[in-house]
Amino acid sequence: MIKKYRVTLTREEREILRGILNKGKHGAQKRKRAQALLLADDNLTDAEIAERTDMHRRGIEGLRQRFVEEGFEITLEGKPKGHRQRVIQGADEARLIALVCGKKPDGYDHWSLRLLSDTFVTLDNTKVSHEAIRQTLKKTNLNPGKNGNGAYRRNKTPNS
Repeated sequence: MIKKYRVTLTREEREILRGILNKGKHGAQKRKRAQALLLADDNLTDAEIAERTDMHRRGIEGLRQRFVEEGFEITLEGKPKGHRQRVIQGADEARLIALVCGKKPDGYDHWSLRLLSDTFVTLDNTKVSHEAIRQTLKKTNLNPGKNGNGAYRRNKTPNS
């Protein structure tokens, strides 16, 4: 089978990878990637590389593809993992808090998350899910289950 993505390392890249394997403190993932890249550069099959590195064959294929498409650094270090930005921020968050702390909706005993998500629209006119509202209220300690903030659980009656 002909490999679609071939790993061809420069002399400097090979030295960097050998340095990772031979010295210094590096994580297990980085060491495995370094070893797999060196073996791929030596034209070993994915099955042989997988056996020597204790990686899955599909992981080796992805590593070779990432090397060709995204480069040496990203392949070796892995993709940066960042946190997602909050959906409701700044002025929208302040408006949501004011809504929750304000008057209850007509015909309702309390604010629910779904009712808030149906009522609340951000400044750029986008609808927000009830989960985004829950996370924002949790961050500000305005939980629907907490009394005294306009959003609370209905008291259970003996019939319910």
